Amino acid sequence: MRVKLLVFGVLRDLFPESVREIELEEGAKVADLLGVLKASLQGHDALWSSLAVAVNKDYATVSHPLANGDEVALLPPVSGGSSSEMIFLTRERIDSDAVVSRLKQGEDGAVVVFDGIVRNNTRQRQTLFLFYESYEEMAIKQMRELAVKAKADFGIRDVVLVHRLGKLEIGETSVLIAVASAHRGQAFSACRWLIDTLKQTVPIWKKEHFVDGEVWVDGEPFPAAPGEERKE
Repeated sequence: MRVKLLVFGVLRDLFPESVREIELEEGAKVADLLGVLKASLQGHDALWSSLAVAVNKDYATVSHPLANGDEVALLPPVSGGSSSEMIFLTRERIDSDAVVSRLKQGEDGAVVVFDGIVRNNTRQRQTLFLFYESYEEMAIKQMRELAVKAKADFGIRDVVLVHRLGKLEIGETSVLIAVASAHRGQAFSACRWLIDTLKQTVPIWKKEHFVDGEVWVDGEPFPAAPGEERKE
């Protein structure tokens, strides 16, 4: 079967017109299509981890089945007018210094950073590594909305929100939040609000692997929908 491939933004420069239609085996899924494309394009791991996929104009997961004639769109992170454009999920190691350096501008009087790091224990249990998973399309949408609200409510200039997915080793950064502002007070307040709200509202889950077992970490309950009261 054949599917039509649509690409946007930076992907236009990476994929020639000749690969805008892809031949796949019957029963193929989005993951199979991505595998074919990745094999033809080496050295862009960070880009792949930040893409969203739509099938026939609806967001789709990698397990979504494809049919002959389907229209599949690869969607790089959307430009939201931010000078940093650094709101994303990644399975690559986060270089905190490099990200923060890109954020800084001449008008900034302060950059406040929260760098969440994988520690080697939890409640006296030795941690081997962590594993994070996410409902990625929704998580990115929520993270962008948090950034917009932080700018409006705290009067800051710009925000970085980066969260790691997959397996993380001890000492690696799991979440990086950086806030740039003319004044330190707004930057401190916005950074604290962002990490607290991200942990409560963004659909990202953590599994801790210990020397003596493993467990999904209990998170805070999602906020009630507007007009509803949460039942305890």
